[in-house]
Amino acid sequence: MSETRTTNGINTESFKKYLPSILATAIFMQMLDSTILNTSLPSIARDLHESPLDMQNAIISYVLTLALFMPVSGFLADKFGTKKIFIIALAIFSLGSLFCALSQDLTQLVISRVVQGVGGSLMTPVGKLALIKTFNKNELLKALNFATIPALIGPVLGPVVGGYIVDYLTWHWIFLINIPIGILGIILSLKYMPNYKSPVIDFDLKGFLIFAMASLLLSVSLELLGNAQNITPVLLVFVLGFLMLYFYYQHAKTDNNPIFPLNLFHVRTFRVGILGNLVTRLGISSIPLLVPLMIQIAYGQSALTSGWIVAPMALTSMFGKSAVISILKRFGYRKTLMFNTFVIGLVICCLAIPGVHTSIYWFVPVLLLLGFFNSIQFTSMNTISIADLRPYQNSSGNSFVAVNQQFAVGFGISFGLIVLKLFEGDTALIKNEVHNAFRYTFLIMGFLTILSGLVFRRLDFRDGENMKSA
Repeated sequence: MSETRTTNGINTESFKKYLPSILATAIFMQMLDSTILNTSLPSIARDLHESPLDMQNAIISYVLTLALFMPVSGFLADKFGTKKIFIIALAIFSLGSLFCALSQDLTQLVISRVVQGVGGSLMTPVGKLALIKTFNKNELLKALNFATIPALIGPVLGPVVGGYIVDYLTWHWIFLINIPIGILGIILSLKYMPNYKSPVIDFDLKGFLIFAMASLLLSVSLELLGNAQNITPVLLVFVLGFLMLYFYYQHAKTDNNPIFPLNLFHVRTFRVGILGNLVTRLGISSIPLLVPLMIQIAYGQSALTSGWIVAPMALTSMFGKSAVISILKRFGYRKTLMFNTFVIGLVICCLAIPGVHTSIYWFVPVLLLLGFFNSIQFTSMNTISIADLRPYQNSSGNSFVAVNQQFAVGFGISFGLIVLKLFEGDTALIKNEVHNAFRYTFLIMGFLTILSGLVFRRLDFRDGENMKSA
């Protein structure tokens, strides 16, 4: 398909200069918001006179909304333009943040989180799509690298910032801090966000509804899996979700313009990137949650202390972002991803070494290493997924990468919690010591991560050459 671009008299180089910062603003706002909320739920629950367990609805509603609306982000951007949709998404997310801060009960908070989710489901995928269409392939790695640093920093700063806000201000500021960031993003976008459009024949409403139902069922099952007392109904929902994916596959084979064309999977690097994201994050994703839990539960430390223990990961994440371009240029994607995944698995296993009487500061150097190699991993996996997509595949491919990443993180967190609960229930194995349950869980997560590196053997040593800068 041909593509049209509205520049409004602004030189393309201006887009290149400011666009990564605009996307970084959106990613930082979204990631910081979600992680701050996780640590602040007990305080919000007390103020709203709710049980902390019931407050999970405030998280689930947001996740479900993301899963439902992410698939349509590519179509909306193609139809109405990346600039218009991105600005609207920022405005909706900021408005949802204001509604959250003004919520007087759980129902209002859940509705406000749905509004936030609508904005979040469009914000990051559309911003990333504009980046993909603005930069040449050999410039894209560096641009995405810069823009996604907040995705690594946000989850690390979130627990610390959330702890301080709850202790010294009120929980309302957790949401209010999004508003000035959102306004800044809108101001920059009005001048420096390109407005790419593509001719769209029609919208695949049937395919969207089938895929949305699959996303909804899978997301619900993932959210319930970690806390389910009776696992049978949850597994049933999970199977129904995969059944809906099969129905979508049958639909996409015959539809002229499916929302996610099957020819995406004819691109080998796309297939490997998607599969690699799924299986690798199965072991990695739960670690940022499990480590603070262990420090609080097994070591009896505060949430703020656990936040500070993991905070240094942000520093090494930035070092990883600085190093990944030269690493990929020297060793290529295949060697880098295979070796890096193996190292991450070993580092996760190292989290199982210290006993309950060991100083918690022993974990700091291990987490520093993990932050560095995670940064390399995520950048490499995400960029190889889009390396060989054709221009007409950018919108749908980018949307699918975003949806896949959402599910991969959800799968990983749920799987980690399930493994932990299984070990907690085996009192003979853990010798009535909850710390041992965490240690065994880290060993399982590390071993699975090592095995997941085999997926990247399917890459050719030349794959990703077009992503390297001169």
